[in-house]
Amino acid sequence: MINQLKRGKPEAERSEDDAEVRAVVEATLESVRTRGDAAVRELSAKFDGYEPESFRLSAGQIEALMSKVTAQEMNDIRFAHDQIRGFAEAQRASMTDIEVEPLPGVILGHRNIPVQSVGCYVPGGKFPMVASAHMSVLTASVAGVPRIVAATPPFKGEPNPAAIAAMQIGGAHEIYVLGGIQAIGAMALGTETIKPVHMLVGPGNAYVAEAKRQLFGRVGIDLLAGPTETLVIADTTVDAEMCATDLLGQAEHGYNSPAVLVTNSRKLADETMAEVDRLLAILPTANTAAVSWRDYGEVYVCDTYEEMLAVANDLSFEHVQVMTDRDDWFLEHMTCYGALFLGPRTNVANGDKVIGTNHTLPTKKAGRYTGGLWVGKFLKTHSYQKVMTDEAAAMIGEYCSRLCILEGFVAHAEQANVRVRRYGGLNVPYGAPAQPRLVAE
Repeated sequence: MINQLKRGKPEAERSEDDAEVRAVVEATLESVRTRGDAAVRELSAKFDGYEPESFRLSAGQIEALMSKVTAQEMNDIRFAHDQIRGFAEAQRASMTDIEVEPLPGVILGHRNIPVQSVGCYVPGGKFPMVASAHMSVLTASVAGVPRIVAATPPFKGEPNPAAIAAMQIGGAHEIYVLGGIQAIGAMALGTETIKPVHMLVGPGNAYVAEAKRQLFGRVGIDLLAGPTETLVIADTTVDAEMCATDLLGQAEHGYNSPAVLVTNSRKLADETMAEVDRLLAILPTANTAAVSWRDYGEVYVCDTYEEMLAVANDLSFEHVQVMTDRDDWFLEHMTCYGALFLGPRTNVANGDKVIGTNHTLPTKKAGRYTGGLWVGKFLKTHSYQKVMTDEAAAMIGEYCSRLCILEGFVAHAEQANVRVRRYGGLNVPYGAPAQPRLVAE
């Protein structure tokens, strides 16, 4: 039996919040679409108190900002850069162009072609998300994207040097100090000074995620990576301190960051909730984390590991921390999630910052149908065909002709028939199906 000890804000209230976000985003994007740079400037001044002469940083400004990063900070940034690049390069190497000859004279293939321009959003208004620059800009660079635009909001009224350094090292071609809906809208819709991109990627708050959703179709998006989610699956092999620490490690992201514990131990559940309360009394970011835990924190107690698995797959959370006596069993059977973090030595912060996997992951149950951002998201797999011989053209044409007439597409059939007549020497009446040749079975 599954017993839910703690519940978050009711779904109806969450839906009301979502509706308010949708309305704000729609109006803001329309303003950017119709008024361009003027709207972007007004929005930046209103929400970030930032009105530079130009939102795009010059080479000199980038160099000056990078000079403010200490040697140790730069070394740490480069270490993370190297881990993330290494894994992205291994992923890229797994994606190969192919060409096969399934029938004599018939060539089929595909090519993996980079998206030609990408807008990478790097959150940073509340916390400068240096790691997000690696995840989007660097991964796009490994994929070979020829135009990479990066945008991040000002931090305390100024560009954040570490975030700018990560963007520059990662391979951004254009860097803008611009945040929120206005950044997403400017990159997707274009303004007088910002050329639009073909695709948007990167995490963000509920407004950023909704802006991407509304713009999808006009541009491509990686996925709907909204407010962070974390799920801890634990049994008695770990203690309450470990569970509570991992829950609050993600709850501090924002006021609406779900953090959920699923366990088969009522004792561990009770002790974890008590430990969360203890840690919130000393956590410097408790003003944020406490709200997330109050409104979006949940605790489930299950009788069996199978029930724990069922709850986890149903929630389909972004981050899933597994600390049990059968971590590999969960790896084998979990089907809906963003990323797994297996065992007590592993933690979500590793994945967020440095270990090498990408931290831009699906939220709001999108893990049911997509994985996270990776080098393959920046590549489009395009097929091609070549018919090399007269014999192949006639043979394929005969089958195509009959199948087109079967569906009622006469003009389609004629595309095949003209080649049957020209390359096969058969007299096929206009708009008629090619008759099968007599061949031995």
